[in-house]
Amino acid sequence: MTMRALFFFGVVALAASAPQKPADQVIAILKQDFDQQVDGSYRYSYETENGIKAEETGTLKKTSGPDASDVIVAQGGFSYTAPDGTQINLNYIADDENGFKPEGAHLPTPPPIPPAIQKALDFLATLPPARN
Repeated sequence: MTMRALFFFGVVALAASAPQKPADQVIAILKQDFDQQVDGSYRYSYETENGIKAEETGTLKKTSGPDASDVIVAQGGFSYTAPDGTQINLNYIADDENGFKPEGAHLPTPPPIPPAIQKALDFLATLPPARN
C-alpha cells in the first residue's frame, strides 16, 4: 500500500512540475478515474486542461524467498508539454525485482561502450567462473 502511494505522489509531483497557468487561475481536471479492488490492485488516470495526462495500474504480487510478502507492481506513464514546447512522455514499470524503470525519449542515455572495452568484456564473459 505504501509503495503505491509513493508512486502516485511521485507521478503527481512530476506532473505538477509541468508548465501551468498563472497561480491565480484554476486548472480544471477534465477526466479522472480511480478503481481500487479488494485484492489491492488498482487503476487510475487523469487529464487536466493544461495538457497533463497520467495513468497507472498496480497489481499485487507475492514475493518468493524466506521473507515472502505482498508487493505492488506498478506500470504507468504520464505526459505534459515542457516550457520549450517539447512533448514529454514517460512510461515506467516499478517492481520488487528491478525497481523503478522509466523510459522516455527525453531521458539521458549512456554513451556507447568503447570497442576495446567491449572486446575485453566479451572475453571475460567466456572465462569459466572463479572458484572460491
